[in-house]
Order: sequence, then C-alpha cells, then structure tokens
Amino acid sequence: MKASRQSVKKSAPAPTKGHSNTHPLRIIGGRWRGRKLNFPAVDGLRPTGDRIRETLFNWLAPRLPDARCLDLFAGSGALGLEALSRGASLASLLEQHPGAAQQLREHLHTLACPEGQVIHANSLDWLDSAPPTPFDIVFIDPPFRQNLWQESIDRLNQRGWLAPDAAIYIESEPETALTLPPHWQLHRNKTSGQVRYRLYFVNH
Repeated sequence: MKASRQSVKKSAPAPTKGHSNTHPLRIIGGRWRGRKLNFPAVDGLRPTGDRIRETLFNWLAPRLPDARCLDLFAGSGALGLEALSRGASLASLLEQHPGAAQQLREHLHTLACPEGQVIHANSLDWLDSAPPTPFDIVFIDPPFRQNLWQESIDRLNQRGWLAPDAAIYIESEPETALTLPPHWQLHRNKTSGQVRYRLYFVNH
C-alpha cells in the first residue's frame, strides 16, 4: 500500500475536523493527462511525486505500449493508472487496504478502463501463487516502514512473475540496501530528497 508526498515518503496525516479525508492525485501524461482523482487519507498511503513519475515514465516510454504491468503496492494507483494512461495493455493493481482498493475500482470505472484490474490482497501472499502470465513491467513501491522490498524481489524472481526482458522499478529510502538477482541489470538510478528510485531490466 502506498502513501502521500511530493517527493518525500511520509505518512498521510490523519483527517481532522473540517478537513477532507481524501487527497488529490493528478495523472501527468497519456490519454488522461491532467485528470484529477482522489485517494483516501489512509496512514502510509502516498503517491510517487509528479517529478519522479515524469522521469520514470520517460525511462519506460519505449516499453509501455501494450505492456502488461503489475503495481505491487498500488495505494493511490499513481503508477498503475499512469501506465494505463500511457498505453499499457493491462495493469494489475494490488492493494491490501479495503478502502483504497475500492477507490481504485471506482477510478477504473470512472475512466472506463477495462484494462485495469484491482486485486484486494496481501502482495507477498499473492506472489506465492503461480502467475497466469508473466509481467513486462513491475512497480515495487511499498510503505517504507514495512521493509517489504527484499521479500518482493525474491518472490518475483523465484516464482516466474517476470517476462524474459521485464523492467522492474524500485522506490525506497536512499540508504535501503537490497540484494538483486545477478541477471537484473541496473538501467537508471537517481535520488530525489529522501527517495531513491531505480529501474532494472531483466537480462538473461
């Protein structure tokens, strides 16, 4: 599940009297460019910031058309919805929080987007199952304080979730140390404030 900040991962504040219990999300490119949606003010839920998203999707631009995408900790849907807006053929959005998952379903209905599917599940448990079809692009951006990166990487690599030339995006704190499979080749690596974001390509 994901959370709210521009470029720094912080938990969204609890709603207070007189304040909205939702936050805005803007899609920044593709067919829904400029479209504004809301996501619930859930603790730990925050979208990847606009500047980081713009950079990421510039990196992914050649791979997005007709790609099958997995947003492993969807939260606000910032990454999965952006991928669909920019030409992905399918995006599976995993979200454990029931309210956030329902909001994602409503967004897909509002956008008339049958290519998106919301899966209300624990992401690590879901990765223990057998994939029907491997994914071309996977986004790994969990709540920072839950430290779910390594288990996600290990399951993706060991359970056959990745297409032979898949791209894997990882967003974490700058100091987060990860052990990557030897055939994951680092393509891009940047830091913005308290966020490090990396893109890997599978290279068999």
